[in-house]
Amino acid sequence: MRALVMDEIAGPVDVREVPDPTPPAGGVIVEVHATGLCGSDWHAWAGHEELTLPHVPGHELAGVISAVHPEVQHWKVGDRVTVPFVCGCGACDWCRNGNAQVCPNQQQPGFTHWGSFAEHVALHAADTNLVAIPDAVSFEAAAALGCRFATAYRALTARARLRAGEWLTVVGAGGVGLSAVMIAKALGARVIAVDRSPEALQAAKDLGADQVILADGRDVPAAVGEITGEGSDVSVDAVGSEATCAAAVLSLRRRGRHAQIGLLPTKTGLSPVPMARAIAWELDLLGSHGMAAADYPGMLALIADGVLRPQDLIERVVGLAEASRLLPAMQSSATPGMTMISPRIA
Repeated sequence: MRALVMDEIAGPVDVREVPDPTPPAGGVIVEVHATGLCGSDWHAWAGHEELTLPHVPGHELAGVISAVHPEVQHWKVGDRVTVPFVCGCGACDWCRNGNAQVCPNQQQPGFTHWGSFAEHVALHAADTNLVAIPDAVSFEAAAALGCRFATAYRALTARARLRAGEWLTVVGAGGVGLSAVMIAKALGARVIAVDRSPEALQAAKDLGADQVILADGRDVPAAVGEITGEGSDVSVDAVGSEATCAAAVLSLRRRGRHAQIGLLPTKTGLSPVPMARAIAWELDLLGSHGMAAADYPGMLALIADGVLRPQDLIERVVGLAEASRLLPAMQSSATPGMTMISPRIA
């Protein structure tokens, strides 16, 4: 099969023929129809994740099952499926209780094993992790759910428990930030989007953001305070840096809730946050790590009904060759919305 392959950390990537995968025990092979180019893929390319080289990135995907291991009970060749980027083992208490997103024995396509920037991808514990795609949902829309959209959905609904009428500040208007804007508006919240890019802020406005703040040198918490009076009820860092995390936390009102979505990679593994403010104002600082397959049906029903439209976040669809050029440049040439890859494009 054709795949986008990394041979070194932070080096060139190329598209070439590699051996076809075979189904792991309890797993399947999926023919990839759409896969998202996400900031987490860039973190892997840059060396912020432990990888075994050579490596194929890609963790947001949708496609059709092309091969099934005999141990799989609930899926067959030809099924249209997607999968969370965190795949639980299916056997531990966390998986059995519907919390595969924190499974201690988890697999992650594109990180722990070869991912979906390829014509086919192997997926583990299929009966725990696969999600059926309704006929009304496109492969591109389903692929958008695997990391950014589903992560934003669970962060706002299950972790921060955002309510109608509350103020939400979203720092970062890339794929996950714009997903948060769309979901928050569907929940009836008032939304402030923060970004350094006027184009990204326009995209947030188009999705219904009530206010936007251009973060180029501006005091973001002060600006949020001017808009809301006391600060936002909920904040999200959709970027993942010390500065963006601090801006989001310091934008909260007393007893506010912060959901950290963006990764915070540091050499020590310790990430600075404004803990003095969190203590004094009794803030809730919440981590959010994707969403288990068990939680997908409610979100997919809203998509099928048109309440949520992740397909509106897709900016462009490219082939593997173009993706090999885009991946290394993601941090310096970000565009609003999501880039989808179709391995079927020559």
